[in-house]
Amino acid sequence: MGFKTLCLGLFCVIFLSYIYTPIPDNIEETWKVMALDAAAKACTLMALSLENVGVMRYEEFISMIISLDYTQPLSDEHVTVTDTAFVNIPVRLYLPKRKSEAPRRAVIYFHGGGFCFGSFIPYIGTYSKKENVLSYRLAPQHHFPAQFEDGITAVKYFLQDKILRKYGVDPTRVAISGDSSGGTLAAAVTQQVQIDPEVKHKLKLQALLYPGLQVIDTSLPSHRDNEHGIVLTRDIAIKLVSLFFTKDEALPRAMRKNQHMPLESRHLFRFVNWTTLLPDKYRKDHEYTEPVLGKSAYSLPALMDPRALPLLADDARLQHLPRTYILTCQYDVLRDDGIMYVSRLQNVGVPVFHDHVEDGIHGALSYMTSPLYLQLGLRIKDMYVSWMDKNL
Repeated sequence: MGFKTLCLGLFCVIFLSYIYTPIPDNIEETWKVMALDAAAKACTLMALSLENVGVMRYEEFISMIISLDYTQPLSDEHVTVTDTAFVNIPVRLYLPKRKSEAPRRAVIYFHGGGFCFGSFIPYIGTYSKKENVLSYRLAPQHHFPAQFEDGITAVKYFLQDKILRKYGVDPTRVAISGDSSGGTLAAAVTQQVQIDPEVKHKLKLQALLYPGLQVIDTSLPSHRDNEHGIVLTRDIAIKLVSLFFTKDEALPRAMRKNQHMPLESRHLFRFVNWTTLLPDKYRKDHEYTEPVLGKSAYSLPALMDPRALPLLADDARLQHLPRTYILTCQYDVLRDDGIMYVSRLQNVGVPVFHDHVEDGIHGALSYMTSPLYLQLGLRIKDMYVSWMDKNL
């Protein structure tokens, strides 16, 4: 009995040491954040264990857990919620019940989830808007460019005159938005829509919430600062984005060492050079380590495609972008992607508003409903909605 108790105690110590992440002093609701982080890391440990013994893949287990919090299309006294499709792409419509004589504003929103998880999200806009949440095909069942193709197809469909009239939308007041991987897709789709000669009505705004915008350098300061970050670690971020491209396990192994890019990608690194694109406060005392190019035994052209990684777009492409809102979080492995995009857009003259949340963590917007709500999530929602209301 004593031996079994000792083994159980050792197991508990090892398990707790694995899932424990120190919570920075400036984060509010410390115990709630600690509990959320512990739950996320416990699920990750279970998922990886099941994958290692061949029971199910990591993403299948996480999808099963996330599906328990599926949001039904529930209407209320302010908004009618319905599920429909734009060219066979699932869309959830949030239509305000209040009558309006003038055409309404509209927001097209891409949900997050690392390209592998998620579907629809609770309504986060204001009741003066019309909001569409797109549910694109997910990895690893569908690799890039399936997600981009779904996004661009649905957006172009919505921007047609007959569809805008159907929903009473002002064609000059349409915005696109997304969080995390949804921010990636929103940024990529916006780049394409704004230069597409077939699209008559362009987007007025884009709003990106803690987006991931590049993977060609996986040793940014934010990757190092938040390697074992709250909720999202560097290893899990690499695992998820790898599944966006391929099931080949060689890619995430190479990405962890920053040795995954081919020799012909060298010219792209000027677009993600954090030594020039990050302000001093984020560079801190980190030293630049040049990625090792040409080490991978295979070629994956998608790793150099701006439709997958919007930060790789050249300046000529970025100049066409609309007024932009970017929100980043200090304790987020993806922090520097958003900050570098701010710098690049400013450099080519695109009006950009940057909200940086000093006590923010990745995915905070997901925690807005009981029992998982955080004041941080509600605060980020208010910041985002306030900017949208003033600018759309």
